[in-house]
Amino acid sequence: MKIGIYGGSFNPPHLGHLAAARAAMAALELDRLVFIPAGDPPHKELAPGSPSRAQRLEMTRIAADQLLLPARTEVWDTELHREGKSYTADTLEEAAARWPGDELWLLMGTDMFLTLHRWAAPEKVLALAGVCAFGRTEDDGEAVFAPQRDFLCKTYPGARLATITVPGLVNVSSTRLRELLPRGEGREFLPEAVYGCILREKLYGTCADLGRLSLDELRCVSYSMVYAKRLAHIRGCEEEAARLAKRWGADEERMRRAAILHDCTKYLTLQEHLDICAQYGIALCPLERATDKLLHAKSGAALARHVFGADEKVYEAILYHTTARAGMSLEEKILYIADYMEPNRAFPEVGELRRLAYCDLDGAVGLGASLAVQEMTQRDKELHHDTKDAYDEYYRKGT
Repeated sequence: MKIGIYGGSFNPPHLGHLAAARAAMAALELDRLVFIPAGDPPHKELAPGSPSRAQRLEMTRIAADQLLLPARTEVWDTELHREGKSYTADTLEEAAARWPGDELWLLMGTDMFLTLHRWAAPEKVLALAGVCAFGRTEDDGEAVFAPQRDFLCKTYPGARLATITVPGLVNVSSTRLRELLPRGEGREFLPEAVYGCILREKLYGTCADLGRLSLDELRCVSYSMVYAKRLAHIRGCEEEAARLAKRWGADEERMRRAAILHDCTKYLTLQEHLDICAQYGIALCPLERATDKLLHAKSGAALARHVFGADEKVYEAILYHTTARAGMSLEEKILYIADYMEPNRAFPEVGELRRLAYCDLDGAVGLGASLAVQEMTQRDKELHHDTKDAYDEYYRKGT
């Protein structure tokens, strides 16, 4: 395999890092790309007030996930557990032992490439891995790379060197972002989910009130709490909920907030769900206590209300978006159906569900409940009592 090693402080990781990662994967035909957040960089001190190692690791994981290549990317925390300076030669030695026989490529920006001969043990670095350098500004081209490439080839015979141009270059540095973020600027240079993590953790001098976020800020924070593969569904659900709100006379912003947050705890562990529900006093039945799919609606509703300032209608819409129930409010019906039939959904009955949603909302809820009953019956799974009640009211009675 060809494995790319992409190290850095990632303080914070930004769109330029992701553009470089994509370009290197394509140019080198990498089978795998490994992001490695630095523990204690040897060439510079971490800026005062920098996030903790755990927070930089989380941001790096979120950024890497945005590439939507989970089988080909990973974040390796080896340097964060190392005592003393994080020397690249030591990291590559560990990488060679971890992936014996594989072809390693070390990725770096122009500034690192131009000073490579002054690193600790450059001969070891170049013996263990090929080096791929990418420009960080529009001025970083062949005129900059060629002299250093020629020098390294002569000084270290056998060195494997590649220099590439990054399409759609994002001309920003982490240093500059650390200056912009406390002023409420720099959002456009960051993946939405990374920006959301920064707001959620109040990093880099940001001080957002999580209970009073704008829609755009709320999206970013919610996106930072789930895997990137879930974002298409969340976006689809939000737009469908907004359309249904217009059709049936509900408040559009309220429904957008409900849809943005409805899956925010989707990927928590069972115990994490239970802890949140216990913290905020949400009563659970035995079936819910044992079922992640049911619990994410409960824990998500709790965070929506107690952390993100959602009103009662948003809270209850999220609380019942998975099971439905008898006597649903308009907002509950809209989120339940939007989640069920947003544009990314594909199953035989979805066309009829979409038709009913705009002419007979109760009929759409009834059809959704009947499909849930069928699924649980076919899988020989226990049916939630709220779903049975919804089925009886909206489907069997044919309201």
